[in-house]
Amino acid sequence: MIPCEVVKASRVMATKSFWVAMMCATASVFVLAQEPDESGLFATSFTLEEMKEKQVVLETDHGTIAIDLRPELAPNHVGLIMTSVADGAFDGTTFHRMVQRGIVQGGDPFTKDPDRATDYGRGGLGLVEAELSDANHVRGTVSSVLVPGDLASGGSQFLICVVPQSGLDGHHTIWGQVVDGMDVVTRISETPVDADGRATERVTIRSATIRDKPLPEVPPFTVESDDELAAFRAILTTTLGRIAIEFYPDVAPNHVRNFLRLVDAGVYDGMGFHRVVPGFVVQSGHLPTRRDPLTDRQQRFVRNLEPEFNETVHVRGIVSMARLDDPASASTSFFICTDVAEELDGVYTAFGVVVEGLDVVAAIEATPTNGETPTNRIEIIDAEVVRR
Repeated sequence: MIPCEVVKASRVMATKSFWVAMMCATASVFVLAQEPDESGLFATSFTLEEMKEKQVVLETDHGTIAIDLRPELAPNHVGLIMTSVADGAFDGTTFHRMVQRGIVQGGDPFTKDPDRATDYGRGGLGLVEAELSDANHVRGTVSSVLVPGDLASGGSQFLICVVPQSGLDGHHTIWGQVVDGMDVVTRISETPVDADGRATERVTIRSATIRDKPLPEVPPFTVESDDELAAFRAILTTTLGRIAIEFYPDVAPNHVRNFLRLVDAGVYDGMGFHRVVPGFVVQSGHLPTRRDPLTDRQQRFVRNLEPEFNETVHVRGIVSMARLDDPASASTSFFICTDVAEELDGVYTAFGVVVEGLDVVAAIEATPTNGETPTNRIEIIDAEVVRR
C-alpha cells in the first residue's frame, strides 16, 4: 500500500531536485541543525547512544502519542526526526490522510497552512536516503513516506500503522514504534475523509518534543511471594451476579500473577462470556468480546504463558486457562468448570477456584445458547483485586 498523496506527488515532480528546490524556497519547511552530506541528503551526526534512549512525544488534538526511536534500523531518519522536532518542524502540522483503522499519515509541513490543502502530501520529501530493513510493519510501527521509485525521497512525512501492514515491509523505512497512545492513533484514523482519503477535519500535532525513555514499568504482582499472592482474591461482577476467585500460586505462580495483572489493569472489564457448555465449562476472556479496545497499558499485560500443568483436579468451580493447540498459547481466556472434567487434568493449567458465586456460574451455564455461544450477552461488568 502506497500513500495516495505520495503517488500524486510523483506525478507532479519532474526530478528530485525540483522537490529540494521547492522545499528550500519554503522557509517554514525545515531548518536543519545538521548539515546534509555530499549528496545533498541528510546524514545524522548523532551517535546511536544519543538516539536509542530517546522518545518522540506528539501532543495532538486527540491526545498524546509516545514513539520509541529505532536508530539501529534507520540512524539517519531518526537523526532527521530528532533535529526536526528540536526545530519545531512538526508543531502545527496535521494528520492529513487516514485509512480507517489502517494507517494515519502526517508530518507534511505544508499542512500548517489550511489554505494549502491542495499541496498536502507534497511537502517535506527528498531529504534523506531510504534505510530499508527486514523489520515488519506491525501495529504501531512508524515509517517514512517515500515517492514510489525514489529511494532518496524520504523526509518528514511519516505513517503510523493502526494494524499490521505487511505490504509496506521492505518498501518504507521504519524509524519508530508507538509505545503509548495507540488508542489516540486509532481515533485519529477514524477522522472523516474525502474520496481521496484526505482528512476533512484538521487533526493537529500541537507540539512535538524529545524526551528520555521512561524507566520500564515493573508489572504489579511481580515481587510478592506465593503466600502473599494467595492472600488476594479476584472479584468478577457480572450481569448475573458476583463471582469470587481464590488462587493456587504454589502450583501455577505465573498464571496467578498474569490473571491478577489482567484483572488489576481492567482487561476483563466489559468482557463477555463467549462460550457455555452445560455440564462442562463456562468461558470468558476472549478479547474480541470486549466492549472497548484495550488501552496501550492494558495491551502490555497481554502475553502468552508457558504452561504450568499441575495435579489439580478439574472439578466444579476450578478456574483454568484456555489455550489453543500450542501448550504455550494461554493468554487472557479462562474457563470455570461446572462439573468434573478429568480430560482436562494435566493438560490445562488450573490456577484458582470459585469460592463465592457458584450459583452465578450455574446461572451462566443455564443461559440459552446457539451451539456453544450464549444468545444473550453475559458480561463481566467489573473485575477487581481485593485482599482476603
